Amino acid sequence: MSWEVLISPICSLIDKLIPDPAAREKAKLQLMQEEGQQALQEIQAQLSPILAEAQSADPWTSRARPSFMYVIYVLLLASLPMGVLFAYDVTLAKNVTAGFQSWLSAIPEPIINLFGMGYLGYTGARSFEKWRGTGKK
Repeated sequence: MSWEVLISPICSLIDKLIPDPAAREKAKLQLMQEEGQQALQEIQAQLSPILAEAQSADPWTSRARPSFMYVIYVLLLASLPMGVLFAYDVTLAKNVTAGFQSWLSAIPEPIINLFGMGYLGYTGARSFEKWRGTGKK
C-alpha cells in the first residue's frame, strides 16, 4: 500500500491522540521523514537493475542500451542527406522515404515502447548516479 494514502488518516489520528501541539508536530514530522525514506527506497529498488546493468564488467551488457541509442541517433542524422537528395531528385527522395516508412512500420509497437522505456530508464539511472555522485560526469 502506498504511503501517500496512509498519511492523511494517520495525521488525523495523531491530531486526536496527542494533545500537546509540539509533540503532535514532532510526530507528524517523523511520519513525513518515514514517508520520504520509503519513497527513496522504492526509487532505489526500481533503479537497482538498471544500475547493475550499467556497472557490469561485461562490455556488451554495460554498453547495450547506449549502443541502441546511437543507432537511433544515426537514423535521425540520416535525415540530413535526405534533405539534400530531395533538393536534387524529388522522386528518388520520395521513394527512399516511402521505403523507409514501410520498414519502420514493420517494427512491432512493443519494441518501440521497449526502446522508449529503456531510453528513459537509462537517462533516469544516469541522472540518479550523477545526483548521488557515483557516476561519471
